[in-house]
Amino acid sequence: MEIILKQTVAKLGHKDDIVKVKNGYATNYLIPQGFAVVATEPAKKQLAEDLKQRAHKLTKLKADAEALAAQINGVTLTIGAKASTTGKIFGSVTTIQLAEALAQKGIEVDRKQIALDAVKELGTYKATVVLHREVSAEFTFEVVAE
Repeated sequence: MEIILKQTVAKLGHKDDIVKVKNGYATNYLIPQGFAVVATEPAKKQLAEDLKQRAHKLTKLKADAEALAAQINGVTLTIGAKASTTGKIFGSVTTIQLAEALAQKGIEVDRKQIALDAVKELGTYKATVVLHREVSAEFTFEVVAE
């Protein structure tokens, strides 16, 4: 079934993308939750018109995202965490901690934009910030014992 996403859905697509999904996923989850609508011909025409009108606005958003990506690339953060003598962290490092550390450096990003695998040991890791569908930035952070 073809659907039009009304908002970004992780591992599926960005807002206003037309994607194919299984019928059950669309009718039982995406459409009732308000994440998508069925991609009928009138809906596709409406989407094309909306995208055409927003084209200049999207170029400005992309330029802003590229400027922010230039700030983020190459940034190194230090995150303190309570750890055992073997180097295991009590809990884990979360995107909230990374967003706060970036904010202290003067870079404002939403925690939901940060892609991070589970960090449960001391060491150096990389995280990716998805700022726009075509723009992402990568930064390094080191987890140290407090």
